Amino acid sequence: SCSVHDITDLERRGLPGVFVATTQFIDGAEVQAKALGFDAAAVWVEHPIQDRTDDEMVTIADKAIDELLEQITKQ
Repeated sequence: SCSVHDITDLERRGLPGVFVATTQFIDGAEVQAKALGFDAAAVWVEHPIQDRTDDEMVTIADKAIDELLEQITKQ
């Protein structure tokens, strides 16, 4: 996931960041984080995202927002 790389770059520049991805990408993100030597903050949402209705996407976002805010503010 390029998101891990992007968050790692931001964190190293002193900017807090959290990436959001679906659970399908947990293993890939962990491998990339290990390769980069960085444990990037992440929020995992249900998979898949494509073909979701607007209402479904709002529900997914509502479920993730508290964890996202917690992750970004604890850094």
